[in-house]
Amino acid sequence: MIGFIVAGLVIGALARLIKPGKQNLGWIATLLLGLVGSVIGGTIANLLGTGSIWELNIIGFIVAVVAAVLLIGVAESMSSKRKSRA
Repeated sequence: MIGFIVAGLVIGALARLIKPGKQNLGWIATLLLGLVGSVIGGTIANLLGTGSIWELNIIGFIVAVVAAVLLIGVAESMSSKRKSRA
């Protein structure tokens, strides 16, 4: 479980480094988005037959980072919509 949390934080941090611009997300949001990205990456890697969802493999890791980048983009757009309404 601790390894899953650390992997989520690493994936979230890498996604924030890859995503251009400044993100207004805290470390908890980064961790949560990284965890969701890692589950998505593990699921897709599992569907491709490269390993289990809970295994760390290169395909799952790459897909997890890409998914986390997309999730950060979605979170940013939702955050900016809330700010513009206020």
